[in-house]
Amino acid sequence: MTEPEPSPTAVISGIGYCLPPRVLTNDEVARRGVLDTTDAWIRSRTGIARRRQADPGTSTGDLAVAAGRAALRSAGTRADLVLLATTTPDRRCPGTAPDVAHRLGLGPVPAFDLAAVCSGFVYGLTVATSLVRSGVCARPLVIGAETYSTIIDPLDRDTAVIFGDGAGAVVLRGGEDGEPGAVVATDLGADGSGSDLIAIGAGGSRQPDTSPRLCREARYFRMSGREVYGQAVRRMTASSQAVLHLAGWQPEGVGAFIGHQANQRILDSVADRIGIAPRHRFGNIREVGNTAAASIPLALAATAARKAVRPGARSLLTAFGGGLTWGSVALRWPDAAPHSYAPEPRPPVSEAPHPHRSTPWKLSTTRS
Repeated sequence: MTEPEPSPTAVISGIGYCLPPRVLTNDEVARRGVLDTTDAWIRSRTGIARRRQADPGTSTGDLAVAAGRAALRSAGTRADLVLLATTTPDRRCPGTAPDVAHRLGLGPVPAFDLAAVCSGFVYGLTVATSLVRSGVCARPLVIGAETYSTIIDPLDRDTAVIFGDGAGAVVLRGGEDGEPGAVVATDLGADGSGSDLIAIGAGGSRQPDTSPRLCREARYFRMSGREVYGQAVRRMTASSQAVLHLAGWQPEGVGAFIGHQANQRILDSVADRIGIAPRHRFGNIREVGNTAAASIPLALAATAARKAVRPGARSLLTAFGGGLTWGSVALRWPDAAPHSYAPEPRPPVSEAPHPHRSTPWKLSTTRS
């Protein structure tokens, strides 16, 4: 009797990214939102010095197209499936991924969005890995892209100083367990009992109205910082330990650790608890802030561009986001040169300016 062929391992073969050219320093963010904060306070609490913001008229899809094109160039191939992880799609309906696939010239390939907030890329990478192993696709393109500047309240110090815009992407292919870029193990989790800790109250079927008459709390992205901090540390630590166990790796053997770039204190706490040496921790939170689903692929691209990690080194990715959701991936560091492209804006559907991007930000009062 012939033995069945082993399922292929998913291997990262290309890396791409896109960062909007506009840079916002901490001082600029504080002035625009009339916030009671300083550059020193933001740096000490978050580790962030600056972040990127998309220009008016540039959408999440525009960033995703650029990052996806860069990843395909890095891999030197075409994709046969597009998965876009995002919290900020171009429209509530339809999904943004089909349009991204069309603009990339990929033809009628499967394409869909995935919503797991800051865990989105890890969720997407896990799904794409399973699709490769099962033979559903051979070369999936996984993109994490966000324009959080469209959903952040500039007067909310808990979020306005943290989030930025950007996109990162990887291309996968079938390969062998031991080669650079191979995804070795994955772990995912969720707990809906904490769904209100990170949320936008209005805009869905539960509360469809997003008109200005709603209170600010309902219209913008909100986060319960203290509770989220504790959950993030606990969930990412446990998930990382679980995926290392599945891979059969010891923490001291991990050559690269990239956590979701949410807060430098969270990242340090998680790495300390897992037992990852400081020299093996990588990230870019200081330069780009928290880019949600784009966070891990952007950090992966930045680290790979510096050639800071040896291809094939045991590597750990971990993330936590709204939902609550979390997940981790154990992989061998990819042997891929990252590429980047500038955002690729398309003509807007309407010439009306985006209501969340009018500048400068000013407090206003109205009489009833």
